[in-house]
Amino acid sequence: MAESTNNDIRSKLKQALILYLEGFREACCLHRVIFFCFRSKKLSIRTAQCFILNGFIFLGSMFILKSLVIPTLEWILPNQCQQFGTQDSCSFGGILKFYSFLHRGLVQLFYMLWFYPLYVLCILLSNIWYTDIAKNAYAAVGRAEPSSKKELGDAQNKPAGVGGFMIGFGETVFSMLLLGFFFLEVYAVGYIPYVGKMLSFLLLSWMYAYYCFEYKWSLAEVSLEKRLDFFESNWAFFAGFGSPCVLPIFFYSRLVGSGVLAILFPLFVLTATGSEADQGINCQRKKWMGVGLGRLPIFYAADRLSMWVLSYFRSAPQGPTEEKEL
Repeated sequence: MAESTNNDIRSKLKQALILYLEGFREACCLHRVIFFCFRSKKLSIRTAQCFILNGFIFLGSMFILKSLVIPTLEWILPNQCQQFGTQDSCSFGGILKFYSFLHRGLVQLFYMLWFYPLYVLCILLSNIWYTDIAKNAYAAVGRAEPSSKKELGDAQNKPAGVGGFMIGFGETVFSMLLLGFFFLEVYAVGYIPYVGKMLSFLLLSWMYAYYCFEYKWSLAEVSLEKRLDFFESNWAFFAGFGSPCVLPIFFYSRLVGSGVLAILFPLFVLTATGSEADQGINCQRKKWMGVGLGRLPIFYAADRLSMWVLSYFRSAPQGPTEEKEL
């Protein structure tokens, strides 16, 4: 009995590893970016704009700060006795403290007046451009039957007019809450001793993989319920797909990692748009006699919190009402 259980566990682990590597390989199929850019001029322009804003302007500014501005300030405002050309006991203690204070203040001023506003601008413009990139890539695919509908089943039949708009708006609000709470979960998990970094990397991989595929599924009008079911049922594949996207965050500082990620993210969105995730997953399932790994409730906590917030606002008192005249 124990040997059978161990064999089953080893089989599941092997299948999870294979699906993880399949997702990682799928994410690295960046040749699709060239295909899409050849198919759509507007897509090429938007991708170039992302590179110029996040790579040339943002990361370029960071490079100038680290390699030119800070060394210049250290030369003009020395904060060590050796920089005054003497090895004796320092008699410039008060001046050094003032120089150090002024040096830190000028660097922080540079961040406040340039980097932080530029960082916010990059986030806002990049998110607008990512949507545009996904739309043009989806149109460039040019399939009669979108692949995302095959992956997740037929698109939901939304009612036309106001009803369909309200359903779409409700799903958008719920999706924003869901991913917002999931991000807080990632942030909190990072503080767990010993395993926090590893768990944070795994959760971030899932989050960015979902971001990449959500554009495609949204354009195909696939319901949020089917998106989450497909994603959580194939958690190993999507963990592998999101891993290359998250790696820059762990190798660079927060700001530099965000800039590198902002450059790479549209490339992974394009890769996800042209991906046939279902084919890679089903191919592996055939090798394993159709037996899957089972659904992993990745978004369970975020889903419960989102439902609680929505139910709270739905049941909140609407304010005093006028008494009806008898």
